[in-house]
Amino acid sequence: MVEHILPERQLRELQKAMLDFMQTQGYAESAQVFARETDNEGFAADPKDRHHNLLAKKWTSVIRLQRKIMELESKITKMQADIDSGAVVRRGHQKGAGEWLPRPPAKLRLAQHRLPITSVRFHPQYTVLATASEDMAVKIWDSESGDFERTLKGHTKAVQDMVFDRKGTVLVTCSADLTLRVWDVANEYKCVRTLHGHDHCVSAVRFLGSDKIVSASRDKTVRIWELATGYCIRTLAGHSEWVRSVDVSPDARLLCTASNDQSVRVWDAASGECKADMRGHDNVVEVAKFAPANAHASLRRLSGLPPADRPAANGGAEDPAGSACGLFIVSGSRDKTLKLWDTASTQLLHTFVGHDDWVRDFVFHPSGKTLISVSDDKTMRIWDLATGRCAKTIEASEHFTTCIDFSTVSPLVATGSVDTEVSLWECR
Repeated sequence: MVEHILPERQLRELQKAMLDFMQTQGYAESAQVFARETDNEGFAADPKDRHHNLLAKKWTSVIRLQRKIMELESKITKMQADIDSGAVVRRGHQKGAGEWLPRPPAKLRLAQHRLPITSVRFHPQYTVLATASEDMAVKIWDSESGDFERTLKGHTKAVQDMVFDRKGTVLVTCSADLTLRVWDVANEYKCVRTLHGHDHCVSAVRFLGSDKIVSASRDKTVRIWELATGYCIRTLAGHSEWVRSVDVSPDARLLCTASNDQSVRVWDAASGECKADMRGHDNVVEVAKFAPANAHASLRRLSGLPPADRPAANGGAEDPAGSACGLFIVSGSRDKTLKLWDTASTQLLHTFVGHDDWVRDFVFHPSGKTLISVSDDKTMRIWDLATGRCAKTIEASEHFTTCIDFSTVSPLVATGSVDTEVSLWECR
């Protein structure tokens, strides 16, 4: 007995479609034999019957689908070639980025460090992820496959933070061993310079333009360094306690810092003058960052400020928050909140409430519409910047979640934890 791969109903439909084709094409004798063998005697082709021309329609559909599949395979091959050659950078963020948010579960978990993770940084042009830890090491990974590539050794105490330059040719790390180290990415991450000058743990580092570095330290100071020589060219003093973080404005004119003294300060990068001292947190401020320009529209709506292209309702005077130096800053604190500040007026504009423990780090989504924060409550929270509401909460790790970064190359978010693991989250 012949075993049919089609269910009985579909088999009968196929037989009738074949009989219709034979009869309409003039294969009368074949149709009679086929009808008798399939128990379909008495079947007559009818233009009004749903089996009429069904076989021909199905056949042309198959040919069309095969052609489409071949076209798509060709496109995929070309896109992969573009990616392999490095021709595709940030292409994905040009369209639909607002829909890309991290989704659980984690795509990959990277487990090679021996102590808590302190920092995660994606390379700005390639699918490379750098991770730093209290185990004194920096590790380099392929962010797509999760394959481990190498370990950077040199620091003698915990590595606290790191940053790539915009082109991704240099990686700078800072450590509790009081130093910063400069690594040549193109030359197999060789350490080409060590910067000495801080008197205590160096907690944060950023690039100031392409030729300078700025660092924050437990010695209560912020220092600006020449990248080429390694010389400290300016020291900014003003905080009364440990300076936890430092960030650079998009135009590289301003710096913002967060400190154990519960303040957020804004500095003129050229003169070193403190332009603003913003207070409102009730505990240590772990991190403060300038909002990117594409987040300003959402933050204005959240704060009730007029759009940037419309004058304020005060007789036509320019809105301070819309002036060149009036950038928005967001800070995260051990008081479990994030706060939004206007640096021109130093006003507190909004408080994001939702985390159940210290806020350790956050990153702005490339779309400028959301912010993603991580906390000692072990979660990653996604905030709608236009409403200030927590749109989603994701269980990020089994222990305190300490750091986060968003890739500019592919839709990936990386988080690090005290549990010594790094998690990679796919955004879709």
